Amino acid sequence: MTELEGMNVSRRGFLKVCTLAAGAVGLPAWAGEKMAEKAASGAKPPVIWLHFQECTGCSESLLRTSAPDVAELILGLISLDYHETLMVPSGYQAEKSLEQSMERNAGKYVLIIEGAIPTKEDGIYCRVGGKTAMETLKRVSAKAGAIISIGSCASWGGIPSADPNPTGAVGVNKLITDKPVVNIPGCPANPYNLLGTVLQYATFGTLPALDDLGRPKFAYARTIHEDCPRRAHFDAGRFAQKYGDEGHRAGQCLYKLGCKGPATHANCSLNHFVETPGAWPIALGAPCFGCTEQKIGFRVPLHDTVEVERPTAPPAFAAIKADHSVVTPAVVGVAGLIVGGMAGASYVASKKISAESEQHPEKE
Repeated sequence: MTELEGMNVSRRGFLKVCTLAAGAVGLPAWAGEKMAEKAASGAKPPVIWLHFQECTGCSESLLRTSAPDVAELILGLISLDYHETLMVPSGYQAEKSLEQSMERNAGKYVLIIEGAIPTKEDGIYCRVGGKTAMETLKRVSAKAGAIISIGSCASWGGIPSADPNPTGAVGVNKLITDKPVVNIPGCPANPYNLLGTVLQYATFGTLPALDDLGRPKFAYARTIHEDCPRRAHFDAGRFAQKYGDEGHRAGQCLYKLGCKGPATHANCSLNHFVETPGAWPIALGAPCFGCTEQKIGFRVPLHDTVEVERPTAPPAFAAIKADHSVVTPAVVGVAGLIVGGMAGASYVASKKISAESEQHPEKE
């Protein structure tokens, strides 16, 4: 803990962020204590972070977490050996740091990739250190203990892969097929989903359970629609018809404005960004864009509606005008666990959306 104490990070603060990280991946509080013990012992997981076709938004999101300040605390949890945006060395010295970490930690380091991989024109796009993105990816991934794609670009191509995709951008798992790749999509991805995954691997040597798209089930098993605070409005037939109308100002459902929440798997509605209650699109009055879904984000027009994947109503709703003044990430996480545990206990028929939605009786 000496290093952390030197940064004025208390033991309580250190344990808090480890507990939050454990909760993010669905692990109990004692797992957070184990993570803290492992990190405090000096056994930091070595991390190599590669950048390709992206905007660095996922790194920026990570740097803006504050429970406590992960920008500082991250140095006490992991050994970030290579990150082009954050590291002090550049050029030859930076590449030397990469090679040294690969050799010293072969088979142990966590490889995190941010950005899509260009595959066209013999790799003329996105060269770093004289090497193509594909060359660097295959070389560094060969000795990695775990591979994580952070953000939608690395997970499935994201913005660079949108039509007409001039660079032939693809996700990491299209090129790395001989070992598991954990996809943590989002634009940007929630940093606690990443931090929890890394610390679970470092502490227990395991990765979270994944769905058929390689996404951790703890974050992507449920649709945003299932836990949306506006869900009560959806089931009662109360919809905003256009931006700024009475329904929009009253916080009613954004489905008719093109919200992709009913077909988007993510935990944004439960785990808000940078520990700020309401810091996610729907809470700000903007429809979900579907950025975690390969076939929706950057492919389906913004105002087009999608099919409701799971139309049945949940057994409990968030208050329509809830007081968020004391909501914390831990509270949001506990609420998500409670709703998730109750979801299989009740079955409520949802009401069909119609053009006369204003005539539907309100749910008490």
